[in-house]
Amino acid sequence: MNRVILMGRLTREPDIRYSQNGMAVARYTLAVDRRFARSSDGGNDQTADFISCVAFGKSAEFAEKYLHQGTKIAVTGRIQTGSYTNRDGQKVYTTDVVVEDQEFAESKNAAAQNTGGAYRQTARPEPSAALDDGFMNIPDGVEDEGLPFN
Repeated sequence: MNRVILMGRLTREPDIRYSQNGMAVARYTLAVDRRFARSSDGGNDQTADFISCVAFGKSAEFAEKYLHQGTKIAVTGRIQTGSYTNRDGQKVYTTDVVVEDQEFAESKNAAAQNTGGAYRQTARPEPSAALDDGFMNIPDGVEDEGLPFN
């Protein structure tokens, strides 16, 4: 069975590209803390692994819209290895986690504190847009397909 579960923070903004047929492809790196590693002086030092992740289609569009540097997420997926020949003619081996599912691993308030207040919130309708029945009108052109709670 090839199954991976990770929790970590994005090291930088996701790199989003589109294939020739229009499919979104997102690449990002997760910094995943190790529990503890023994240091040479006998103490315990916390370290991290930097895991390359790639998401396709709707998952990539979600990453483009909602994930930012410092965001803490939980990812499930599978490990995929590959290789290519670089410009110098050397064979390069790759290991990526192909993302099958990704979700936020902390609240918006915690994210704002951990990223120095740099949390980016997407636009929402103003509360004054509420109807008499207490529900808000959703502006035209807003699709709910990519929202994280669907």
